[in-house]
Formats: sequence, C-alpha cells, structure tokens
Amino acid sequence: MVIRVYIASSSGSVAVKKHQQAIVGFLEANRINFEEVDITMLEDQRLWMYRNIPEEKRPEKGNPLPPQIFNGDDYCGDYEDFFLSKEMNTVFSFLRLPPVKVQTHSCLSFNQNIKIKKSS
Repeated sequence: MVIRVYIASSSGSVAVKKHQQAIVGFLEANRINFEEVDITMLEDQRLWMYRNIPEEKRPEKGNPLPPQIFNGDDYCGDYEDFFLSKEMNTVFSFLRLPPVKVQTHSCLSFNQNIKIKKSS
C-alpha cells in the first residue's frame, strides 16, 4: 500500500500550508515512502478524497480541508490525527505500517587498570 497525502498546492490558508509541510517534512525525514496528491489539480482525486473520508470526520458545513492521509484506500486521518499520533509516538500504526525494527548495538565495557608513570 502507498501512503497518499492529499494536499492543496494553491491554498490561501497559512494553517493548511503549515500542516501540509509538517506532514510531508516528517515523512521525508523518516524516509517513509508516500505520494502527494494535489486536489487543486486533479478533480477526480479531490472527489475521491471527499467520498472516502468517514462521515464522522467531515465538517458540518463545506468540504474537509487538506491535508488528509490515506494508506491505499484506507483513511488514516487529518492533520490533527497525525499530530496526535506523532505526540504519542504511534505514527506507524496511525499510517497502518508495520513497526520499524530498530537495530541495537551492544557495547562492552572493559575495566582496564592503567598505570600512569609520573615524571620526576
């Protein structure tokens, strides 16, 4: 599955732009593969996004604002959901990705007696 971040490249909202940059920046910094889908350029993708956002996540009036995040056809959430998952260190489960295996290296400590020669 591919992570898709639905954005609006020509948004007049500073908040929307900052939210989009925060998500894209985090994904890039963590080398998480994703694609951006610009809903201002692709009418069919904008309509698809609107149709696939769960009813409880839709605003009372108007359409949902970007950024919206999907893993394939599965809705992950919006910026607020992403931010919360980042704060709780659960981004991979939020994105429906397998957890990253962290390599650990053991470090052995040796107690060495070192003799220091004093000069007279």
